[in-house]
Amino acid sequence: MSDATESTETAPEPSEEDIFEQKAVRLAKREKLIASGREAYPVAVPIDTTIPELRAKYSELVADDTTGDIVGIAGRVVFARNTGKLCFATLQSGDGSRIQAMVSLAEVGEESLEEWKELVDLGDHVFVSGEVISSRRGELSVLVKGWQLATKAILPLPNMYSELSDEARMRSRYLDLIVREQARTTVRARAAVNASLRATFTAHEYLEVETPMLQTIHGGASARPFTTHSNAFDTELYLRIAPELFLKRAVVGGIDRVFEINRNFRNEGADSTHSPEFAMLEAYEAYGDYNQMADLTQELVQNAAIAVSGSLVVTWADGTEYDLGGQWDRISMYDSLAAASGLEITPQSEVAYLAEHAKAIGVEVPLPTHGKLIEELWEHYIKPDLTRPTFVMDFPVDTSPLVRDHRAIAGVVEKWDLYIRGFELATGYSELVDPVIQRERFVEQALLASKGDPEAMRLDEEFLRALEHGMPPSGGMGMGIDRLLMAITGLGIRETILFPLVK
Repeated sequence: MSDATESTETAPEPSEEDIFEQKAVRLAKREKLIASGREAYPVAVPIDTTIPELRAKYSELVADDTTGDIVGIAGRVVFARNTGKLCFATLQSGDGSRIQAMVSLAEVGEESLEEWKELVDLGDHVFVSGEVISSRRGELSVLVKGWQLATKAILPLPNMYSELSDEARMRSRYLDLIVREQARTTVRARAAVNASLRATFTAHEYLEVETPMLQTIHGGASARPFTTHSNAFDTELYLRIAPELFLKRAVVGGIDRVFEINRNFRNEGADSTHSPEFAMLEAYEAYGDYNQMADLTQELVQNAAIAVSGSLVVTWADGTEYDLGGQWDRISMYDSLAAASGLEITPQSEVAYLAEHAKAIGVEVPLPTHGKLIEELWEHYIKPDLTRPTFVMDFPVDTSPLVRDHRAIAGVVEKWDLYIRGFELATGYSELVDPVIQRERFVEQALLASKGDPEAMRLDEEFLRALEHGMPPSGGMGMGIDRLLMAITGLGIRETILFPLVK
């Protein structure tokens, strides 16, 4: 006997006209099934095992052997070849595992064999029952004694032998998952990452909570919000740009170690590292600081890497190996910028001095402030050359309105950004808990907003009221889940999001 997967020929992608014709033919088959009293979409089929279970159980079965094991399985038909007295089909499960179904005249009879040939198409889900065997070429198979359609597919599958275009993968991720192993692997990797993050937090006695996505005042980050309108309350609302201000309320209330894995929305550009809707992790620890949060973040990332790849040396989709092991570097933003630029740059450097240098090297900074100039210059000089995972420490005050002043260095705050693969993966603070200073920072942000800065924060009286009840000294961190997948897999952000936003 020959095997379907070894005999099927590559077919070109169907045209729109071909798809229209195939849909009409498949709809006619659906009608014929229903007219004969059978179901095209039964509520259930009598499966008693799965394709992955059979592959695991009979992984050592030799060629041309039998087992005597009668099973009932279901899967999607992804390859098929029909001959006179014997038909072959490859059935695929949701995880991509496959098994061959062999439908023969001797086992099912002439009427059932002809119905298989006439009614079953690529893409259909079918149930088959029969003995588990190995074909003459060693292909694990079910010698079918009975079969039933589980779902009739009205549209054909794309060509299983060729890659979908990037646009098609994004728009029709369900097809991507059917035809491409990497797509299924990425979904499993994301699930493993989230499970690992939760396990690490549980080991550190953190509690997971949920905070509002609809907010009356957007805050917790410098970003443009999406706006919407509540009919019930007749008020304008914002989709959250960050959960920070609500999680800090939880710390005020006595939840000393708290985290949330959430969806954030920022009405900004989209590129290889940014998406308007994205998954975010934020965590806060009473009586912690930014050094402790850096330690925790390194542990979170390294545990996630092990959960996905079994090693701290991960292999990206293009085959590149990247080492997430060891103790990660911690560098000063100001010191590294001064060394790379050859300029005398300190937290006290004047805006005019920084702006003049930025202009000279072609770095544009709309609405320039000291902090924005420092960060843009740092990205120009340092960011392109960061290869190892690196914590960039101690940021300007005016770009970090929710962060505590540095305990020893005037003019900076205790904040770090973590860079992996050349992009920012996470950020961490020693949190500002003084309500008087926090109010002053909010007022400064409001002035920036009045000057046209669309990313400036708004003054949040309810959050300030919570701080006035007393928030303990705390450390906080935030990390993009999509970007964490990028760091571990080497993929772009739209590949790590199951259903990315597309026009």
